Amino acid sequence: MIRLFRVFVPVATLTLLVSEILLIISVFVLTTYAFLEFDPTVYLLYERGLVRILLVVLSFLVGLHLQDLYSQVLVKSRVALMQQLSLVVGSAFLLQGTLSYVDSDLKLPLPIMLWGASLTVAAIYSWRVFFSAYALRVVGRDRLLLVGNSPLLEDIGAYTEEHPEAGIRVAGYIRECGSDDALPGGKILGPIASLRDIVQATQPRRIVVGLSERRNRAPLDDLLALRFSGYIVEEACSAYERIRGRICLKELRPSQLIYSGELGPRPQHVLYQNLVNVTLAVTGIAVSLPLMLLTALAIRLSSPGPVLYRQTRVGMNDVPFTLYKFRSMRVDAEAGTGPVWASRHDPRVTPVGRVIRKLRLDELPQLFNVLKGEMSLVGPRPERPEFVQALAEQIPYYNQRHFVRPGITGWAQINHKYGDTIEDTIAKLEYDLYYIKNMSVGLDTYIVFHTLKAMLLSRGAQ
Repeated sequence: MIRLFRVFVPVATLTLLVSEILLIISVFVLTTYAFLEFDPTVYLLYERGLVRILLVVLSFLVGLHLQDLYSQVLVKSRVALMQQLSLVVGSAFLLQGTLSYVDSDLKLPLPIMLWGASLTVAAIYSWRVFFSAYALRVVGRDRLLLVGNSPLLEDIGAYTEEHPEAGIRVAGYIRECGSDDALPGGKILGPIASLRDIVQATQPRRIVVGLSERRNRAPLDDLLALRFSGYIVEEACSAYERIRGRICLKELRPSQLIYSGELGPRPQHVLYQNLVNVTLAVTGIAVSLPLMLLTALAIRLSSPGPVLYRQTRVGMNDVPFTLYKFRSMRVDAEAGTGPVWASRHDPRVTPVGRVIRKLRLDELPQLFNVLKGEMSLVGPRPERPEFVQALAEQIPYYNQRHFVRPGITGWAQINHKYGDTIEDTIAKLEYDLYYIKNMSVGLDTYIVFHTLKAMLLSRGAQ
């Protein structure tokens, strides 16, 4: 896995991305030489032919991304893959049609577009099937040897089984006790006393150590010798964070946060984030103002009550603030129950509210919270004071998420489904702590990019 934007990205995904960029460019360049009636070289170099091809490549990449074909590298159904590629081609032709109205000089000639798109679909389909069946087995493979009895090791093993596209394979487990029964991703290879022999036999790239009981001393001499022999040795918590993109609360110790050299927020990032927040909030309000007026009118005409919903939330440093949203529920939604979490298919949501939630239009007034400095575009989701007090008593480190500004979107929102259970809250806190630890411009950009995808496809809204 390679770290980009403070996120660990599988080598297989990057390899597939780069190879498909080159593949699409090659197909359209060859198509130009095959079907263009005049000199292709002049067209490509002096008549913006390469620019036109790059716009087509960009439209294909955006389409592949929106179809989740870079997050789901493994081909599970060839029929589904062909259907997805057909939608990608449709989006590319849609862009070509738009360019004909904006600037016809940026549009590819129809024969080149038709033949190039057809050949591109065939090439990507064949390459994806081959990559999934063969290349995925060898590209960026990261073999792990899991040492110890920590439950965290089994979590890592289970994740590698569920996500083969991550390029991680478990060579096996080493633990003091246990049967020869298979564990997630592998089986027990022997006791800790045989560590060196097992390493020589399995040749892992990384040795992940997780001892659940402190009285079981780590084999320091063996691990030190293996480290100097070129093997990578890491703690289970670090491996879990790298692989899952979240910090494991079950094994988290205060010292891991206190002495972390990466724990944010850093002053320079906060300053930059504030400047970006104000700029984008002003721009967003100006651009979306007509849409906000139409949304307000629809709410006013469809149900009695105010257009805006005001609710107290906990902000940075536990300071409460008033959060603004377009009202999507009945006015008396909590009259008989008191404060409760929203649920999937919540009966309190109005018909118009269901639509604006699906399209995320109810979130637009939060741009004013960003402009006032109460929120950020990216950060942990702000929670209600009634829930914060109860959650802080049940979940360790919960209050640590309040040391940064809450956000309209965040790392937890793009990685975890909506949920209203303690388990879901713990999972989202693990993602929030990962974000706070790795706060950066690159990570914020990555989160916004994936949030736009979720908005376009109406995913994750409740």
